[in-house]
Amino acid sequence: MRADLIEVEQRLRREVEVDYPFVGEILDGLLAAGGKRLRPLILLLASRPFDYAIERLVPAAAGVELLHTASLIHDDMVDHAEVRRGHPTLNSLISTETVILFGDYIFARAAMLAAATMNPRVVGVFASTLGDICDGELREIFTARELKQSLEDYKRRIYGKTAALFAGSAEMGAILGNANEDEIASMRRYGKNVGMAFQIVDDVLDLRETTSQIGKPAGLDLRQGTVTLPTMLFFEHNGHDDAKSDVVRRAVGGNGATDDDYAMATTVIRESGALERSLSVAARYVEDARNELCGLPSGESRDMMEALALESLSRTR
Repeated sequence: MRADLIEVEQRLRREVEVDYPFVGEILDGLLAAGGKRLRPLILLLASRPFDYAIERLVPAAAGVELLHTASLIHDDMVDHAEVRRGHPTLNSLISTETVILFGDYIFARAAMLAAATMNPRVVGVFASTLGDICDGELREIFTARELKQSLEDYKRRIYGKTAALFAGSAEMGAILGNANEDEIASMRRYGKNVGMAFQIVDDVLDLRETTSQIGKPAGLDLRQGTVTLPTMLFFEHNGHDDAKSDVVRRAVGGNGATDDDYAMATTVIRESGALERSLSVAARYVEDARNELCGLPSGESRDMMEALALESLSRTR
C-alpha cells in the first residue's frame, strides 16, 4: 500500500499550505512528526476488495487523517500535554486561543476533503463521526476522577474517542468502493472492533511503557483521573478496601496525590494482572474484527486487513 499512501501524504501536505509562513511551518511539522496513518490505511483497505479507485479515495483518506490530527490538537490542549510522538505539542509552543483556532482550521480542511469526494453519504458518515469524537472527549472530561463507572460507560467513551473514526474510515472506504450494504456494514464493524482494541491497548501502554517508548507522557491517565479498563479490572479483582486499592483510589482522585502515589498506583495495577486481562478483552475485539473478513474473497486485501487487526494488539507504541 506504500505507493497509494504516498499519494495520500502528498494530498495532506497540500492541504496545510497556507499564506501564513509560521502557521504553515507548524502544520507541516505536525504532519512530518508522523503517526501511523492507520485511519487512511483502513479506509484504503476497506475499499480494496471492491471497486478500488485511488483517485476517488485520496481526498477521503487525507480527510480522516486531518480529522484525527485536529482531534489530537484539541486533546493535547485539554490534557495540557507537552509531548506527542516525541515532539512538543502545539499547546507547549503557542497560546491556548491560537491552538483552538489551529484545531478548528484543520477540522474545516478535513470537512472540505470529505466534501471533495462529491459523495453525500461519505459526507454524512464524516459528520456523524466528528460528532462521535466530540461525544467521546466530553465523556472523558465529565467522568474524570469518577470511579463509579461501568464497563459499558467505558466502551461508549472509547468508541467515541477512538473507535468511531476507525469505523467511519472503513465505512467510507467501502462506500467509495461501491460495496453492497452488507459489505459496507461488515467493513464498519471491522473498523470499530479494530479501533476498540487499539484504544484498550493504548490504555495498557499508558501504564506499562515509559514516555520514551510511547512518544507521549506515560501514566497520564492516572494523573488526569481518567479511569481506563486496567484500573476498572484492578478494582474488580482487588475490591476497594485494602491498602493497594487505597493508593489507586487516591491517585485517581488526585487530591493531594504525590508522585510517589502515582508510581505506587501504577505498580500495583501492573502487578494485579489487570494489564493482561485488559489485553484479553482487546484480543476478543481483534477476533471479532477478523470474523468480519470471512465474507471477503481470500487474497492479499483480506490478508492485509487481518494483519492490521493483529498489529493493533501487538504494538508497543
